Amino acid sequence: MKNLLQAIAAGAILLAAGSAMAGGDTPAVVFDMGGKFDKSFNQGVYNGVEKFRKETGTKYREFEVKNPTQREQAVRKMAQRGSNPVLGVGFAQAPAIEKVAKEFPNTRFAIIDMVVGLPNVQSIVFKEHEGSFLVGVLAAAASKSGKVGFVGGMDIPLIRRFQCGFEQGVKHANAKMQIYANMTGTTPSAWNDPTKGAELAKSQFDRGADVVFAAAGGTGIGVYQAAKDNGKYAIGVDSNQNYLHPGTMLTSMLKRVDVAAYNTFKSASDGSWKPGLQVLGLKEGGVDWALDEHNKALITPAMKGQVEQAKADIIAGKIKVHDYMADNTCTY
Repeated sequence: MKNLLQAIAAGAILLAAGSAMAGGDTPAVVFDMGGKFDKSFNQGVYNGVEKFRKETGTKYREFEVKNPTQREQAVRKMAQRGSNPVLGVGFAQAPAIEKVAKEFPNTRFAIIDMVVGLPNVQSIVFKEHEGSFLVGVLAAAASKSGKVGFVGGMDIPLIRRFQCGFEQGVKHANAKMQIYANMTGTTPSAWNDPTKGAELAKSQFDRGADVVFAAAGGTGIGVYQAAKDNGKYAIGVDSNQNYLHPGTMLTSMLKRVDVAAYNTFKSASDGSWKPGLQVLGLKEGGVDWALDEHNKALITPAMKGQVEQAKADIIAGKIKVHDYMADNTCTY
């Protein structure tokens, strides 16, 4: 029975992988838990690979991980079918990418948000603390109560990096600001729990916060709804989420996973793909803040000037944003 169930699961992954281009390299992407339409991290990657498909006409295989046991199986099936490159989305796919990349040394792999040091793997990581610093500056500038909040997804060092960068930006703009912070949970389900996100945001609003930054994947949807329901501001993450609740979304911290995904597929197709580490911060255009028609009425010229000055100072090295993941501490 166990072998039968494993065979059925493997078959499901093969079917879900989508149609292939016979005889040639077909790129593949394995989305992580939360799904490609999470309106945040995974969806940013989806937007990037879709842009590649529309521009080039090249189809790609895809799979959405529903539970942790599927990661390695999905990555391996993509490689077995000749997919090249295979892109793993999220830090949690690192063990799967590392193991399968060793089994398929002639296949190119890429991973977003973690480093896998193999000669056929491209590792793409971001300076989330730099982008979070900028939205922290905006949160402090927009706050009337002197209190702001942060809601993280899974309690891991990566999300602490967002929190730490945000807190530094808040304090840079106004050292007297009070900051509340909560994590949603300690398991992958923390990325997709809008109800819990709304509860955490509501508790921060009840304590006086009037701007809350969510770095929580799909859980953030609940944070944004709570902000709208309570007449407060929210800050989105990863993708530009300003459109979700215009007038409520103060801005979004952009993490350009769409660009990373697009470049991975495009470089593989034009022969410029290279393994190794890419670190994308403000200077490289990897992170930023979002200003568009949905939030421009909320951002005064003074606020825009303040955040753009901070951005320029970080790029120039005048402001050093502490990276929580360097030593697992947060200093201001």
